[in-house]
Amino acid sequence: MFANGYTWRRDSDDVEEISAPHSVAESSFYLESPCASIFDGGSTIRKRLDIPNPQLDFPILKDLLAAGATDYVSIPVRFTDGQINVVSVTADRPGGFSADDLRLIHEMLPVFGRVLEVQVVRRNAATLLDTYLGKHTGQRVLDGLIKRGDGEDIHAVIWFCDLRDSTRLAESMSRTEFLGILNVFFDCMAGSVLDHGGEVLRFIGDAALAIFPTAAPNAQQRVDGVEQACETALAAATDARRRIEILNRQRADSAAPALRYGLALHLGEVTYGNIGVPERLEFTVIGAAANEAARLQDLCKVLDEPILISGAFARCYPGPLIALGRHTLRGVGSAREVFSPPAVSD
Repeated sequence: MFANGYTWRRDSDDVEEISAPHSVAESSFYLESPCASIFDGGSTIRKRLDIPNPQLDFPILKDLLAAGATDYVSIPVRFTDGQINVVSVTADRPGGFSADDLRLIHEMLPVFGRVLEVQVVRRNAATLLDTYLGKHTGQRVLDGLIKRGDGEDIHAVIWFCDLRDSTRLAESMSRTEFLGILNVFFDCMAGSVLDHGGEVLRFIGDAALAIFPTAAPNAQQRVDGVEQACETALAAATDARRRIEILNRQRADSAAPALRYGLALHLGEVTYGNIGVPERLEFTVIGAAANEAARLQDLCKVLDEPILISGAFARCYPGPLIALGRHTLRGVGSAREVFSPPAVSD
């Protein structure tokens, strides 16, 4: 994210928040703004708007004048690490800002800047944790669950997916090209998980681990959420399959090989918490159910099925599934019932 902006108006109790992507840095909206001038090393900008022929050298000033503004001030605010931010204040009373008003604004800025910096640091930390750990996991870490062993037992749908033929693909192209393949694959897979409210926990090379909890953290009652978690997870898997099909049609147009995958959905109890060494921890799920989901995904290749579903999942899923019989999973004692989702028409 390039920047975040916050706007408060006197007639509202709410603060409007705007998040600007990096592409904004090349837009005329930004390049012709007072912010760009200040970020480039400029000083405080003040523009009186209630005078004859006001200097409207920034497009935003025309909008403010049309809205009844009489004065505008844009001031740089420097954080302790040297980062420059901008505070803009607009008046609509006759005469604009008085000398006392401007003095008060400048006297307030050091304190305001420290408060703003604390909030920005926390916001950046939360954004980084959400990006690298996931929304729910990141919040746990931000809340202080940072000791090895911190965690809880949860009931969840476990999603495990893997890109097929990745070794062959990696050997047939440059590392940069293969990285692009992995990213578009995860766009389809992890993107579907996130769009349906799941939590992506890990990317393991060309594989991904995700969960759809059956209840909110620490909730006492989970029964009502099991069917919903199963329905949501299978909807995400169906969406992922559709995205891969669209991607493969696009790849076929350029004579590129289709991407194949295996995806398993299992339901069970796992421990959701920190593992590793004190100096390097990872928040993930562990337990027999997580291992079984990985083994079920391995079976996709044997049965030549892109999506396989466990018997535990099938017993809680209210919709129709296709029974594929009982199969032995590597490292799992007895044979397990295995299912696939029903065919989906285009």
